[in-house]
Amino acid sequence: MPALVLAAALALAGCATHSEPPATASGPSFPVTVTPSGGKPVSIAAQPQHIVSLSPASTEDLFAIGAGPQVTAVDKLSDYPSSAPRSDIDAFKPNVEAIAAKKPDLVIVYDDTNNVVAGLTQLKIPVLLLKAASSLDDAYGQISLLGKATGHQSEADRLVGDMKAQITDVVAKTPRKSLSYFHELSADGYTVTSKTFVGQVYGLFGLHNIADAAGGAGDYPQLSAEKVIAANPNLIFLADTVCCQQNASAVAARPGWGSLHAVQAGNVVALDDSIASRWGPRVVDFARAVAAAVQKAG
Repeated sequence: MPALVLAAALALAGCATHSEPPATASGPSFPVTVTPSGGKPVSIAAQPQHIVSLSPASTEDLFAIGAGPQVTAVDKLSDYPSSAPRSDIDAFKPNVEAIAAKKPDLVIVYDDTNNVVAGLTQLKIPVLLLKAASSLDDAYGQISLLGKATGHQSEADRLVGDMKAQITDVVAKTPRKSLSYFHELSADGYTVTSKTFVGQVYGLFGLHNIADAAGGAGDYPQLSAEKVIAANPNLIFLADTVCCQQNASAVAARPGWGSLHAVQAGNVVALDDSIASRWGPRVVDFARAVAAAVQKAG
């Protein structure tokens, strides 16, 4: 599987309708204009009440800041929270007509596949292109932007503050150890470098990524089994447990992998695929999983 396709897949039930939240005298002020990182300003005339999200990470953000009741449809990969109104919309092959049929007053996408941004803009539907976060600050910025775009700025600011405080606390309480790691996206060797959002989370704990020295194309290189074995990482994190049923036993059974430090010491860590690939509020859970593995490792 090509690395870019794999990375996008890891970044990403009928349609339910939610009632509109009651207006209040101190409600949000519209119109507003928001500008995604690296993008163009987007004007939103009134507080959106029919949001369509084609980004699993943004879906999590929306519900975490209290905009869930305004979300009327999400793509089929937006599986968290369970109350999100999943539809048959495919974020990898977005169809402008199918999206427009949901009668949205705001659409959020993570990629401009099939020229979906231009198509929706032509229909005068505001669309926010929020690409995969490249850092924690980028993730925080997207939450703040969604807060402004949906009328939940104070809730978004509160969430960002809580996330920062929790991650800072987790990192501070985790002992610094000189440990190397391999983050597995798929059993055929696709991984991440320290330049990615995921890699930067590991970097908070001072861990050394074997992919940085092993070489490969781009930020999502494919490492051969021989390179992983030669690097002999102290920790192996599996982000393919749900999609591909990988676990510690499966790793130990691979030719040559049984002798690795991580396998011998019981430091093969099973992660939830979606938590380990999305840049939403559950990155705090990802940080805690890394911290627990570091504390356990010798």
